[in-house]
Amino acid sequence: MQESAITSTGAIASIGDVQQMLAGEGYVCGRALATVVFLGLELGRPLFLEGEAGVGKTEIAKALAAGLGRRLIRLQCYEGLDAASAVYEWNFAAQMVAIRTAEAAGAADRAALKAELFSEEYLIERPLLEAMRPQPGGAPVLLIDELDRTDEPFEAFLLEALSDFQVTIPELGTIRAPEPPVVVLTSNRTREVHDALKRRCLYHWVDYPDFAREMEILKARAPEAGETLSREVVAFVQRLRTEDLFKKPGVAETIDWAKCLLALDVISLSPEVIADTLGAILKYQDDIQKIAGSEAARILEEARASLAPA
Repeated sequence: MQESAITSTGAIASIGDVQQMLAGEGYVCGRALATVVFLGLELGRPLFLEGEAGVGKTEIAKALAAGLGRRLIRLQCYEGLDAASAVYEWNFAAQMVAIRTAEAAGAADRAALKAELFSEEYLIERPLLEAMRPQPGGAPVLLIDELDRTDEPFEAFLLEALSDFQVTIPELGTIRAPEPPVVVLTSNRTREVHDALKRRCLYHWVDYPDFAREMEILKARAPEAGETLSREVVAFVQRLRTEDLFKKPGVAETIDWAKCLLALDVISLSPEVIADTLGAILKYQDDIQKIAGSEAARILEEARASLAPA
């Protein structure tokens, strides 16, 4: 791991420091993305990262949390997610036990019992509320992952939460973050996220890396892979992304495939090895059927040709 790029005050001093810090956590970052991350930290603005699945959007938040020495709090979005599920809920089972205990003891002070039941003792904190609480080591990194899976009402709720960094619990009042969390929102762009939310954030499109950067990523995440195998794997995946596929392989699939090939003691690609391991890089049967056989051999030949000296 490289020497930390964090200064003695715990701050990031430059864009280069961001690149160095993320590289120290195994995340190879281009200057454009590092600039957005630096500005987000410097200005206290949320980051909104869009891109195809598997290009490393979620990993940015993980590497950022590890590099800063902060806790990572993840809110995984899904269809039907509402504010209550993202913020808090009451521990109804424990509340029922407390009610029965009070009844058995003959407690008659209903107001006192109600105040006790809706106190923080019975509160179950969900990611957004957790992110508003003080954390050891400083404000946490809040990852709101795959926001495009939710609906517009939840987006509207986030507008307030991310603008003021506070949430309201009717029984307890408003809870404001003493120090705003570092917020990273991701979207696979299965639908458009409302402009009002994007305006609150610094935006960056995370694209597939070029050959050189994907080689750097593979060396960082699968250093055991030999030079020949790594170059063939990256060239094949890069060429595969130009095909008409339902789901193109991301960087995550490149890394997974290389690790699968290492587990099989493969030192160089062949059409047979590719056919046996296509499930590591393609996740839909139609895509696998389309590439298997002669197509895989053709793509491998073209990939190797691209590696040949000019």
